[in-house]
Amino acid sequence: MERRKFVKACAAAAAGTLPTAADAANLTARLYKRVKLVDAAGKPLKAAELRKGITYIFEYPFAATPCFLLRLDRAAAGGIDLRTEGGQGYRWDGGVGADRAIVAYSAICAHKLTYPTRQVSFIGYRDQPSPVAGPGKVITCCSDRSVYDPSAGARVLAGPAPQPLATILLEHDAKSDALEAVGTFGGEMFNDFFRKFEFRLQLEMGARARSAAEGTTTVKELASYSTQWAQC
Repeated sequence: MERRKFVKACAAAAAGTLPTAADAANLTARLYKRVKLVDAAGKPLKAAELRKGITYIFEYPFAATPCFLLRLDRAAAGGIDLRTEGGQGYRWDGGVGADRAIVAYSAICAHKLTYPTRQVSFIGYRDQPSPVAGPGKVITCCSDRSVYDPSAGARVLAGPAPQPLATILLEHDAKSDALEAVGTFGGEMFNDFFRKFEFRLQLEMGARARSAAEGTTTVKELASYSTQWAQC
């Protein structure tokens, strides 16, 4: 979301008001802690360093909630009207970066809450054709065969998913080329996620699982984040 539109949405939320029907939206952005995206060495990640066709992962807005970071092969212009499972509408305003091709989404599937784990990932960006992804360039979940379009706010293209993936709001500093995560937009699944996987997360991370991401969050390629990546 462009800074101007994001600030306008946040101002509406703070005032307790909602955008009008003319804005094709009645859902406002949710602010979380501002977190800088960094590389494995802890240095600020440069948008220009992101490679097209690669699935990147970072944790936000909680320590246990993974997100996708993608650089698409073309600009994501935005202006797309979407709707949550509960019927709330919102307008996705496109990518960020110099070429407006960088997007980020929650990596928790909207159907069965499938997400990338350290052991295996059944969900990720498919740059190449496959039986589920069709011509590719989509986010696919092999566990339930849901397909999302990352160039259009992660809207559902196929499968049982009842709503798009939640957008992770990014801000891009044109001068430094750095990226920061600042909030979410769309249908969050975090409460359901923590309820469903409470025991697993407790074993893996203890109380830290529900801790808010703060300061920095490390960006990794999915290939190094998960030991295996299911293909479908």
